[in-house]
Amino acid sequence: MNRVRRPVNRGSRLRHNAPMSVADYAELQRILVDAKGLTDAAEAHGTLAGALCAAGSYGLDDWLGEILPDSRADQMTRECCRAYFDATARALGGIDMSFEVLLPGDEQPIAERASALGQWCQGFLYGLGTSPIEDVTRLPGDVGELVRDLSEITRIGVDGSESAETNERAYSELVEFVRVGVQLLFEELAPYRVIPPAATESLH
Repeated sequence: MNRVRRPVNRGSRLRHNAPMSVADYAELQRILVDAKGLTDAAEAHGTLAGALCAAGSYGLDDWLGEILPDSRADQMTRECCRAYFDATARALGGIDMSFEVLLPGDEQPIAERASALGQWCQGFLYGLGTSPIEDVTRLPGDVGELVRDLSEITRIGVDGSESAETNERAYSELVEFVRVGVQLLFEELAPYRVIPPAATESLH
């Protein structure tokens, strides 16, 4: 496993303040397939998380515009997606560190899960592009380094020369690194979510 430098209403499944689960990943994947979505569940959720970190005005319609063709969604699809949007926003903004990276379950092959993690990070970086910051990779200190680390994780792969146990451990460490790192970025980017784009030049 490549490493970085540092270690029925279907929407009702997302209960208030409950962390998202493997079942929620499978459900979002089903929603996107049925709606002929433009991406899969991992990248879609990464895009949402990145945009919520970067842009205070980001809303459900903005997200639907990124993940569905021509932003088209029937009422059921829209309400299901709203559940994911609201749950992710609550988790990022909460104080209990309940944010989870939405990924396939451990019963899936490690190569599939690793690929999904890379796609999640790719979506997250795309979502960060909604920020008024000209280049998030050039932010100072830990924030800029963290963004660069997430960029590295987009190229994650499974090392066939390592044991299954080693790859599983490396994968788990990377998932936790991403989970905690995204929460840190949400906190550190808070000032940019309330500053008009024209006012950010003085912050570079």
